Amino acid sequence: MSASELSELAEEEERRRRRAPWGVIALVLLTGLALIRNGSGEFDVGPPQPASVAAPDTRAGTNTFAAAPAPLAFSAVARVRIPVIRVNAPVMPVGLDTDGWIAAPPPENPNLAGWFTGAVSPGEKGTAVVVGHVDNQRGPAVFYGLGSLKKGNRIEVLRKDGRTAVFETYGVEVFSKSSFPGDRVYSSKGTPELRVITCGGGFSKQNGYDGNVVVFARLVAVN
Repeated sequence: MSASELSELAEEEERRRRRAPWGVIALVLLTGLALIRNGSGEFDVGPPQPASVAAPDTRAGTNTFAAAPAPLAFSAVARVRIPVIRVNAPVMPVGLDTDGWIAAPPPENPNLAGWFTGAVSPGEKGTAVVVGHVDNQRGPAVFYGLGSLKKGNRIEVLRKDGRTAVFETYGVEVFSKSSFPGDRVYSSKGTPELRVITCGGGFSKQNGYDGNVVVFARLVAVN
């Protein structure tokens, strides 16, 4: 094995070592703390809410979908596109903040999403996570329309290796932050999957949004 191949293996092992345990993330979310905490709610009409398109509650090794494309290797993320809701946004890497929550992109830039680097990259085997604000103090933000997605809608993730991972939505739900099903949302299904998450549910000025909109999607093509 060449020195460059050994170096790549070492880098991949380090990335996997740094990935956050989903059990810890799930417990944090189950306390009711906000994943994305800057929604303003100062609009006459709030963001669209999901029509309860429930995703199958599968576990690793029990995925009933048809065979997905072969998983891709690791790559950082450049952009996310969701044509049906006119999302075309750059993506920045995000990790955990000082409180142990998944960090969100700076709210000052409404058209910016975040890829959680504690999980796999989109297209790798496992469950990748992309987050973004629903709104900010000025108005709607990148994932304002996320709750209107339906089964079969496409999500395109442009990776920095030049590949585009194309995902198809199979579930869209809103979960209370007080009973967020972390294992169901984040656990690996044995194939490349994607979760896109923003705030949703009811809103109060005191506590912000009381839930999270979660889009469940699976890899269906690589361009």
